[in-house]
Amino acid sequence: MNIDRLVAAWNSSAQSADLVHNRGLPAITREFLLAEFPPDTWKRAEQATHALTEHFAGARFADEVEYGVLLVPDPRLLDTRRPLPIEARIGVATGDVFDERLPAGVALPAKRPWQLVVTVIGAYGPSVGSYNDVIASEDFVVLGQDTRQWMTRQVWGARVLQCGATPPDCEHNERWTFTLFPGEELVDGQAESGTVLKGKVRFRLGRPDRGIGSARVAPALLIDVQ
Repeated sequence: MNIDRLVAAWNSSAQSADLVHNRGLPAITREFLLAEFPPDTWKRAEQATHALTEHFAGARFADEVEYGVLLVPDPRLLDTRRPLPIEARIGVATGDVFDERLPAGVALPAKRPWQLVVTVIGAYGPSVGSYNDVIASEDFVVLGQDTRQWMTRQVWGARVLQCGATPPDCEHNERWTFTLFPGEELVDGQAESGTVLKGKVRFRLGRPDRGIGSARVAPALLIDVQ
């Protein structure tokens, strides 16, 4: 597992480093990651990466999906389920648009300042249909975990931060997409999703039966420290 890549991602700009520092989170350094997560954790993360890649290899657009380690901050310190200050956004994203109908959202168990999740870390997730299709499917269990559980607003929000100046689901990528959040309940009959469009990180609601190719998911496995 490329620890140096994580360090580079979370220190790619002064804004990213300042956000982490100002929220009271430990800085992402090689020394911190090796001390916080023992070798067995990194080994299991690597196994999870291979398992996700193999399991979803038959999904539409699987060839453009990259799985790997995502660092998700404790929401009590940095809540990626909610809009962030303008100064936290870099590159093409210049702010947030948040549908006020959205509830607090699902959060990972906050056992430590950073949680380690293996999920989509690149621009695109696989396309597997609509929110309704994903909820109805029986093909999302990998290594004993239901990978839909952490298809959430929080995890996607952390992915946007980790990707830095080249956010996922962005109109400036080769193709525009949006990520569905089947780990979140419907809100007034509508499904949550996230995208970066017209310069804004958008937390939105839409039809749960919308299964176009632009609709993507991010299967995720939480890697507990044992």
